[in-house]
Amino acid sequence: MKILGVLLSAICLMSLSACAQTTESLPLSPQKRQQSTIAPQEKITAQVAVQSTSENILPIITEAIFASCLADYASKAAAAGISQNTMVGPLANAKLNSRVLELDGQQPEFTTSFANYFNRRVNDQRVEQGRALLQKHRALFDKIEQQYGVPAPYLLSFWGLETNFGSFFGNMPVVDSLATLACEGRRAEFFTGELIAALRILDEGAIEPAKMVGSWAGAMGHVQFMPSNFLRYAIDGDGDGKRNLWASTPDAMASAANFLQGLGWQSDDRWGREVKLPSQFNFLAAGLNNTKPLAEWSKLGVRRADNSPLPQSEIKAALLVPAGHQGPAFLVYHNFNVIMRWNRSEFYAVAVGVLADRIAGAGNLLQSPPVNALRLHRSQVLQLQEKLIDRELYADKADGIFGPATRRAVSQYQQQNNFVADGFPDEKLLRLLGVSLEAVKN
Repeated sequence: MKILGVLLSAICLMSLSACAQTTESLPLSPQKRQQSTIAPQEKITAQVAVQSTSENILPIITEAIFASCLADYASKAAAAGISQNTMVGPLANAKLNSRVLELDGQQPEFTTSFANYFNRRVNDQRVEQGRALLQKHRALFDKIEQQYGVPAPYLLSFWGLETNFGSFFGNMPVVDSLATLACEGRRAEFFTGELIAALRILDEGAIEPAKMVGSWAGAMGHVQFMPSNFLRYAIDGDGDGKRNLWASTPDAMASAANFLQGLGWQSDDRWGREVKLPSQFNFLAAGLNNTKPLAEWSKLGVRRADNSPLPQSEIKAALLVPAGHQGPAFLVYHNFNVIMRWNRSEFYAVAVGVLADRIAGAGNLLQSPPVNALRLHRSQVLQLQEKLIDRELYADKADGIFGPATRRAVSQYQQQNNFVADGFPDEKLLRLLGVSLEAVKN
C-alpha cells in the first residue's frame, strides 16, 4: 500500500496527455540488445547499496528505495502514454524480486563444454517431439514459410530450445522482474525501455497482468521475446485480434518467423553444415571473422562430413570448431549469424542449426563432441588471459570469460609452441603457461 500511495501521489501531479515513444531494442538473450533512449535513473541508482559475495557484488535495494523508484517510473510511464489503469494496477503493484537480482549477478563458476551444452539440448526426445509437432501443425508451418521464408524445422528448433516446446515459459511476473532490474541501476536504460514496453503490451490487452510471466530477465512466451521485440515483431497469427505469445501457437510461430525475417533471414540458404577437416589443418583459419567462399574451403581440403566434396560455390562460410580439433567442425553461413542475433552464443546457434536439421530428418553428427573436455574455473580463465596478456597475445581486459578473443590468443600460443592450434587448452598447455590446475574438472 505504501508503494501504491507513492505512485498515486506522483500520478496526481502529472498530465496524462504527454506521450513519448521508446526506441526498439534487440536484447542479447534471447535477442540482441540495443539501448533504449529513456534516461537511466541516476538519483535512484546512487542510493543502491551493494554486498559482496565470493564471486559477485550484489545490489541491496530496500523497499523504500524501490517505492521511490517506482514513483519515478510512474512519471515516465505517463509521459509515454501508458494508461492510468495500467499504472495504478500492474505498475503500482510491482514487487521487488530479490531472486531476480541474485540470478542477474550469478556467473557460472566453470565453463560449460560444448558436449555438455549440446547433448543436453539436442537429444532424441526433443527431435521426436519436434517431428511430431511438425506433423501436427503442418498447415500452419507451410503458411508461415510461404509468408516469411523461414522453414518449419528452424521455428521448431527455436521453440524447443527456448521453452521445450512451450512446457516452461518461466514463472516470474514480468513487470516485477523488469522493475527490479531497472531500479537496480546497472542497466537502467535498457530495462527501463523494456518495462515501458511491457506496460504497453498490457495496455494493448495482449495478456492479462496475472498471466504475464516469463524469465528472470523478462523474456516471455513460447519463444521468449523481450517486451520491445514483442511490440515490433509479434504477430496475430490466429486472427483473434490479439498477439498472445503465451497461449497461441500460431501467434508465437508467426512472430518468431517475422523476427527472423526482420533480422535478415535468407530463405534460400541453410544455417551451415558439418564438415570433415584434413589432417594437419591450420586451425587459425577458424572463427566467424574469417569467411571464405566454399570453393576456397574445398581447396584447403575441407569436405562434407561424409567425405563427399563441398559444393563448388562462391557462397561465403566461416569455419567453427566449438569443441576443438577432437570434436565436430562446421562451415556456417549468413543465417548462422542471424541465429546469433537471437542469442549471441556460438553453442546456441550450432544447437539451433543441428536440431533443425534433425527435425527435418537428418541423423546424428558424424563426429560426436568429446565428453571429456576440460572445464575451467573462471579463476583459471583469468589466469590464462593474464598469461596471454603478458605474452602480448591477448589485448582485451582479463574477465574470466572464455570467448572468441581468448580462443584466438590460445591458438596463437599453441602455434608458437607446436600444439594443435585449435584454441582449446589442455592440461599440458596450462602447465606450460603456469595456470593452476587445482580446479580443473572433467
